Amino acid sequence: MLGSVTLVIFVIAILFVVKTVKVVPQQHAWVVERLGKYHATLGPGLSIVVPFIDRVAYKHILKEIPLDVPPQVCITRDNTQLQVDGILYFQITDPMRASYGSSNYIAAITQLAQTTLRSVIGKMELDKTFEERDHINTTIVNAIDESAENWGVKVLRYEIKDLTPPKEILHAMQAQITAEREKRALIAASEGRKQEQINIATGQREAAIAKSEGEKQASINRAEGEAAAILSIAEASAEAIRKTAAAIQAPGGADAANLKVAEQYVNAFGELAKTSNTLIVPANLSDMSGLIATAMQVVKTQSK
Repeated sequence: MLGSVTLVIFVIAILFVVKTVKVVPQQHAWVVERLGKYHATLGPGLSIVVPFIDRVAYKHILKEIPLDVPPQVCITRDNTQLQVDGILYFQITDPMRASYGSSNYIAAITQLAQTTLRSVIGKMELDKTFEERDHINTTIVNAIDESAENWGVKVLRYEIKDLTPPKEILHAMQAQITAEREKRALIAASEGRKQEQINIATGQREAAIAKSEGEKQASINRAEGEAAAILSIAEASAEAIRKTAAAIQAPGGADAANLKVAEQYVNAFGELAKTSNTLIVPANLSDMSGLIATAMQVVKTQSK
């Protein structure tokens, strides 16, 4: 009998300890009610409550929570159906309000996200919905966050996962994209051909300019060379004449000049006779003999 009583007391003691000691995990918050009324919010760690009077009514996770918003059909400003789904990220900031501010804050946030999304999409045309995702996300977050404050919830961000128009619109958009790409390809090809023609014309013009410049420089060089040659010949001739004149002025120079002339005269007639079958004789033989006599006299004079 005594053992049974001891066992009962031991069970009651364990039950009392279990009901009294509460260990709250990290990033969690427990809402305690006392006799059906809100009493306190237990933070992470060890807490003591009054057994059978206090009870843990709600347990909340304080981590960031992703919430999948179900797909829905929205009507754009240009009367096009668009199926949209997204994901919402929120966090509980006030466990007491999250417990008593709404009977189901998750459902409330989901419904508010869907209605706000329909309103925002309805103000845009179809093409803009694909370009203004960031604007849509920001608008939804601002609209939900204002209402969710009364529910003890902070909406952190909203992201659109998919924007799916009807198949007919998809085909039309694909055809439009294909046409735009073909247009850009044709424009790029024509621009390439235009640039090619410009490059060819520029190259030909530069080649012609370079050729004319080369010819001009070659002509200048030839003219300068011919002028230099003429000048050199003239200077050589002048120098020869000066030396000849000086030699004639020297003693015996005149006689030597006469002898040279006679030799060239005789040599010239000799060369003419070699190139023809006709015998050429001087027109005035007396002059020939006079030249020879003069030449012999010059030799005799030079020998003395």
